[in-house]
Amino acid sequence: MKTRRTTLKAVAAGLALGFALLAPHAQAQDKGLIGVAMPTKTSSRWIADGNSMVKALADRGYKADLQYADDDIPNQLAQIENMITKGVKVLVIAAIDGTTLSNALQKAADKGIKVVAYDRLIVGSKNVDYYATFDNFQVGVLQAQAIEKALGLKEGKGPFNIELFGGSADDNNAFFFYDGAMSILQPYIDKGKLVVRSNQLGMNKVSTLRWDGAVAQARMDNLLSAYYGKARVDAVLSPYDGLSIGILSSLKGVGYGTAALPFPHVTGQDAEVPSIKSMIRKEQGSTVFKDTRELAKVTAGMVDAMLSGKKVEINDTKTYNNKVKVVPSYLLKPVSVDLSNYKHILVDSGYIKEEQLK
Repeated sequence: MKTRRTTLKAVAAGLALGFALLAPHAQAQDKGLIGVAMPTKTSSRWIADGNSMVKALADRGYKADLQYADDDIPNQLAQIENMITKGVKVLVIAAIDGTTLSNALQKAADKGIKVVAYDRLIVGSKNVDYYATFDNFQVGVLQAQAIEKALGLKEGKGPFNIELFGGSADDNNAFFFYDGAMSILQPYIDKGKLVVRSNQLGMNKVSTLRWDGAVAQARMDNLLSAYYGKARVDAVLSPYDGLSIGILSSLKGVGYGTAALPFPHVTGQDAEVPSIKSMIRKEQGSTVFKDTRELAKVTAGMVDAMLSGKKVEINDTKTYNNKVKVVPSYLLKPVSVDLSNYKHILVDSGYIKEEQLK
């Protein structure tokens, strides 16, 4: 009997220990539901963002209701309203169009639901509590500096022909990218060291709706046909890898990529696998890496701080005015990537697996 009692005590102790070990995790996973609205699955970058957000929130004890809107504004609005109805505690929103969410966010505010704008600023609403993003002006600076370096502009070389592409005009970030790039490129244009043969400058002329690579390819086709009969283009400012691939397809179509007609330096952003492969093939010249894993951690930290009554960590209170208020923000640093450092920055960090590039 003594042996049996001892065994039962041991089993009970083991179960108690097991429950003790499980309890914090079980409790941690019951801190509430967070709505995560992402714009599209057509970009691998946004898929990575969604996965990273689910993981970062789970690590802090929250469940995520992750929805992708297929770049359809009414779809995203319906998803956000559905999240509000479900009773999410915080909305994390990467808006398709940052100007269309005011009514939905008022509904959220009326229910006490906080809002974090994720990488794209939500414009025209007082109900945006925080903004988590990268230094978007610096993204453009890095893109332009890659062109500056590739062409030897600092050494006085030139003139060179360049064409400019901007992002979607309904995405506030697109203007920061463009302005950052032009802070470097404009002085060279003014001096005649860079020539925009199309004379198309300014976001009203160079923007690309919905960041659509096919739209960028069609515009590049037109530019090459209209302005580059016997001339060659030496650089293309592209703010996003998805546009870069379209631009490069257009260039290939008229014979670029040979010893006689090498590719211009085409920039990009997001370090997407097709663009890194293109870089390895000596096509795309550079991209800008924004580590979505870190952005997700920062955002999850904001969520947890708000719901725990703690101070939310921010590092910018001046830059992002959404036309109603300056939204307190946390800006992460982007990193320029080219053939010389992509392995260290992307592969060694685990962001991209070596086999993905084969």
